[in-house]
Amino acid sequence: MSNFFLRPVRTLAFLQLLAFYGTSAPAADAPKFPTDIRVETGVSFLGDARKEQADLYFPAKMAKGARLPAVLIIHGGGWVGGKRDAAREINVGSTLARNGYIGMSIDYKLSLGGQPIWPTNLWDCKTAVRWLRANAVRLQIDPDRIGVLGGSAGGHLAAMVALTTPSDGLDPANPYGEISCRVKCCVDLYGISDVAAHHDAAMLGKTAAEAPELYRQASPLTYVRSNSPPILILHGTADKTVKLEQSEMLDRALARAGAPHELILVAGAPHSFDLQPAQRDLRPVVLGFFDRHLK
Repeated sequence: MSNFFLRPVRTLAFLQLLAFYGTSAPAADAPKFPTDIRVETGVSFLGDARKEQADLYFPAKMAKGARLPAVLIIHGGGWVGGKRDAAREINVGSTLARNGYIGMSIDYKLSLGGQPIWPTNLWDCKTAVRWLRANAVRLQIDPDRIGVLGGSAGGHLAAMVALTTPSDGLDPANPYGEISCRVKCCVDLYGISDVAAHHDAAMLGKTAAEAPELYRQASPLTYVRSNSPPILILHGTADKTVKLEQSEMLDRALARAGAPHELILVAGAPHSFDLQPAQRDLRPVVLGFFDRHLK
């Protein structure tokens, strides 16, 4: 197994790595948010010491006193790049807001330069769930109806948020330590389910050969249970970045456990698609899933 992902990453190599994962370095142009919904940008949710922020997506009109379901959106980028306001995340957040949801698209700790950052990236995602609950009244969120969606590395983190429980020892101690990190359902877009089978990950600081138990701890497959929340898995058959096998392994594990789930293959779709790839409009599928489990 190659140690490429554990070598020092110089500027050019780092940008090439971002491109490999279907994302890019931050663009100079400001993100273009649609005007038919309401977006609150640059929201701090990790505390004053952290630079990572979130964007919130709201329906244009919300009835006074209404409590809406919410979905946490986690970007991809190989755990080393990506951003909360990339085109895919804006597509997802806007779609949710237009259909009666509140979306929260987040930044999280990245393995910049190849430094180990696990499990801080997962803690950031779990803290976002807690933040939604802590601010549920102001945001008009129903704290009992929160889901999660992520793509690629974000799909991995979304599955980890959904599948892990407090007994697994991966919930952050703080902030909001008294508030649950649990979600009711998960949409995993072409995520990694077995990190060791994918490649050596810089975020873990060691190779799979050096630390097999660490790789097992960081893999969603480890935490599949019969009472796992429902998971919808979507993967393109032309994906050359994350092998289709990653989603098929999770599908088989969930089936063996008797956990509610569905795997949908998107014929001809490459890596890093949003909810409206050229091959198929996935909005009815994803919204139908969230409607069943959050509405």
